[in-house]
Amino acid sequence: MGKRENMLTGMIKEVTTRRITCHVSLHAARTIGRGIAMLLGNSGGGGAAAGLPVEVWRVVLAYLPLPELGRCSLVCRAWRELILSLDNTRWRQLCLGLPECPRHPNWPSRPHLEPSSWREALRQHALASRTWSRHGQPELQASACLHLFRRRKERRVWQVGPGRELETLRGALGVAGPYDRVVLHPGVYEEQAELALKVPVEVVGLGCLGDVALLVSLEQQCPTARLCNLVFMPAWFSTVVYKTSSGHVQLDNCNFDGAQLQVRGPGTCHARFCSFSQGSSTHFMGVALSLLDSCDFSGSDSASVSVDGAPVAERNWACKHLAALARVSTSWASSGNFRPPGDTLDGHGDTPTPLGATGTPEDWNRGKTRERGGGEGVCKNTVIDDGWSDCDPSEEEEYEEEEVDKGSRRGSVNDTPVKYPLGHGCHGLSHLLMARPDGSLPSCASPNPPSLTPELRTLAEELQRDPEAQALVRAVQGCVLRRCLFRDGKGGVQVCNHGNARIEGSVFRGLTYAVRCIQNATMVMLCNEVCECRGSGVFLRLSAQGLIADNNIHSNGEAGLDIRKGANPIILCNRIHSGLRSGIVVLGNGRGSIRSNQIYNNKEAGVYILFNGNPVVSGNHIFQGQAAGIAVNENGRGMIVDNVIRENLWGGADIRRGGDPVLRNNYICHGYSDGVVVGERGRGLIEGNHIYCNKGCGVWVMSSSLPQLLKNYITHNRMYGLAVFCRKDPEGGAPREGVQGGGGGDGGQENFHEEGELLAWESDLDSEDERHPTRRSVSTALVEGNCMSHNGAVGLYVKSSEPLNVVANLVNGNCGAGVAVLQSSQLMRLVANCIHGNGRGGVTVERECRVELRGNGVYDNGGHGVSFRGDGHVIENDVVGNRGYGIRLADSADIKVLRNRVQPVQGSGIAVLGPAKAVVHDNLVFQGHPGNVKPMLLCNPGNDSCVLRNNTLLMHSNRTCLQTPTWVLEDPPPRPQFDPPNSQHPSSPGHPSHLAISMTTRITATVESGCHNNGSVFCSIL
Repeated sequence: MGKRENMLTGMIKEVTTRRITCHVSLHAARTIGRGIAMLLGNSGGGGAAAGLPVEVWRVVLAYLPLPELGRCSLVCRAWRELILSLDNTRWRQLCLGLPECPRHPNWPSRPHLEPSSWREALRQHALASRTWSRHGQPELQASACLHLFRRRKERRVWQVGPGRELETLRGALGVAGPYDRVVLHPGVYEEQAELALKVPVEVVGLGCLGDVALLVSLEQQCPTARLCNLVFMPAWFSTVVYKTSSGHVQLDNCNFDGAQLQVRGPGTCHARFCSFSQGSSTHFMGVALSLLDSCDFSGSDSASVSVDGAPVAERNWACKHLAALARVSTSWASSGNFRPPGDTLDGHGDTPTPLGATGTPEDWNRGKTRERGGGEGVCKNTVIDDGWSDCDPSEEEEYEEEEVDKGSRRGSVNDTPVKYPLGHGCHGLSHLLMARPDGSLPSCASPNPPSLTPELRTLAEELQRDPEAQALVRAVQGCVLRRCLFRDGKGGVQVCNHGNARIEGSVFRGLTYAVRCIQNATMVMLCNEVCECRGSGVFLRLSAQGLIADNNIHSNGEAGLDIRKGANPIILCNRIHSGLRSGIVVLGNGRGSIRSNQIYNNKEAGVYILFNGNPVVSGNHIFQGQAAGIAVNENGRGMIVDNVIRENLWGGADIRRGGDPVLRNNYICHGYSDGVVVGERGRGLIEGNHIYCNKGCGVWVMSSSLPQLLKNYITHNRMYGLAVFCRKDPEGGAPREGVQGGGGGDGGQENFHEEGELLAWESDLDSEDERHPTRRSVSTALVEGNCMSHNGAVGLYVKSSEPLNVVANLVNGNCGAGVAVLQSSQLMRLVANCIHGNGRGGVTVERECRVELRGNGVYDNGGHGVSFRGDGHVIENDVVGNRGYGIRLADSADIKVLRNRVQPVQGSGIAVLGPAKAVVHDNLVFQGHPGNVKPMLLCNPGNDSCVLRNNTLLMHSNRTCLQTPTWVLEDPPPRPQFDPPNSQHPSSPGHPSHLAISMTTRITATVESGCHNNGSVFCSIL
């Protein structure tokens, strides 16, 4: 290194070693900068090549104090970059070494997290600490040079303490002038009467926090004041240690021990890095704006922070400055978006299935098999408490199948393929089975379940779609709490009586409740963590409202969010999980918009709606719960749309005991029990849902319920597609094995009682009855326009004592029968359905059942097309291509078979076996395979109760055996009949289900007389 370089290095060393006693002027800094430029080369780079690496200069500059760092950063771009690179060294040291507030920027909630920028944290601290002194400063207008003429008043510093110029705080406040500084030396300062602050003053404790303690009660009567590094303890005559009703107070690094802080509007408060312990609390009454930043609240006997009353219209001078501080982005405070480290999606360190994609059931089942008692669930040969199996034929059916097989073998000697089925591919539901333009199959026809589910919307997307939520995010008024810690007490924040509060980046832990918003109050909660509360985490009632977004709410003793009595919040993009009860409870006329949340791993229902609760639950992912995904009980309502409800231990949706929701366009899949359960007295509109890959049934409907199931896709479920059972809920709400009994787990009941409050919901149920005008009122359960495909057992299983209308459904590709009716004491109507390609029979009706089949298409099933042992009508159906008999009437059936078109493959077209009472007339029967030797009309010769009349039989001739016959289904075309749907909304009149309903109404108007249980009226006349 040359002589010039040695001189410059010595000059820099001398300057930096004398940093305490001298200032580096801007001229000297520029001189050193030119020297650095010479050492680094004329181009400003190549420091290592010049013999002095950049790292060395960082060490040199790290010795400079804060003012000199600022001046040196103005020298040149190279120096500025060097100084900015000191963020984790010198800037961190300066930030943590502040004499009056040596706190970590993320204290108290997350001190283990490094801020994204220590320099920015120091800048924000400097700006906030000077807020109190901005009162009385003139606003500079057009001329920027007016500041040259401003005269700065010298502030006097008063030393207070034993042996100092002043010994008492009262004496110091009596002599202090405006904006003077009162320094309290270590000791305890106690006053026997209330003190008044009449001039703006700054009171600072000397030494560490705790060295200066005040046992006083202060009332502020001046425009502004600042208190720093003090411990407040209540005086003997009052627990209120500080109160203001008009001025602004700034509290920095103070500790309140068993004391109260009161702020009344238009007064304001700015508290930073303060501790409130041993029952301390803050009370804000009618404040326009106050800010609590990085404060610690612990051991409270009631609410730690209470906000009461609407913000007053009058504003003091500090409101504009506090608003600017409140709007500053808090992204610099932590690099984790206020999420604690190690906080995973499920709250236990495990990573669940990624959202937006549905993993294979086998991957998730491996961890849950032991929990459910092992086993993969029931897929085939399913028997449920009735001794009937959809896959075990009777002895008579086995004999008939053997005969059919013999005929098939005789007809296939020359390996002649089956060429003669009637064409039926253009029926009214054929569009559901056709391939899309890209070659893919629709979910009804595809052998594979859907592989993708809708992704969650981000908070930015939700805010863009909701102007009301945008306005709440932008609004800054009332009490603002940022980066605070509430722990180990009774309550966190209570907002009441039209009060306003905004809570950001705070942590609530180990409380009875975290936030309570009541009595028309409004709150905004953003990016908070609410956990381990003994009661509900967030509680809203009595017309409370606001925005709860991007929070992590988990591990609470009761519900994560409790909404009741007219409360109507907006709940967006939260993670609500690992609760000991439900995730969200809405009851007692509670409402709310619950959108794009992740609700998972709760012990009871993810969303529980009851007692006339009526929320909008949209776009959420509700998964891996230990009970139902969504439970709607006790006259609950709600609009439940576009949710992904998956992998829940009980059913996806549970509706019972007067529940009447709208369940629309949801994905309910991969559950360990049924997809949707409609229990006793359950109602609701269940429309357009994708219900698939559940280990139980797709939809389970119990007795005395009146649901409307419209245009759902019920596919690939392990058991039945849709099961309708005549079974009341067991006592105590205990579920059947594998099926949920409500929203709670272990038979427990949610604690819906508030302290000292009786549940008298009936007196409040007459408010806002928001029924949906497009919903049709029904007196009979309705199953219309659904697709029940590729389920492991029967597509539609009915064992009920209630009437049921089944209209315009596609039942295809199920492993068992298409429709099985085992019990139906009241009339069940199957109208305009397509029952196609099922593993066993098309429609099976057992003894003592009353069923009407009208206008259906029963095609290509593996057993009999229609097998009837009960009573009813089979009218105007197309029964074509089934492996067994076309229509089989057996035992004591009492039935009319009219105007059907039948073509079996191998068996008889219409067979009347045993003592069945039947009227069979005006049917058109086509012969199937030419080798079929079964009679096309088969009737027991000794059966006098059977009437066969005006039936037409079409047989193959020798000429037609050599070529395909010209038989077609025309006048009318293949059933069911109506136009395919267009792009209209499912609730519009163009929807096929509505067309089917109009057709059903027309047909039912001309229906023949009811089932003749006591003898055939027609047979008696004849």
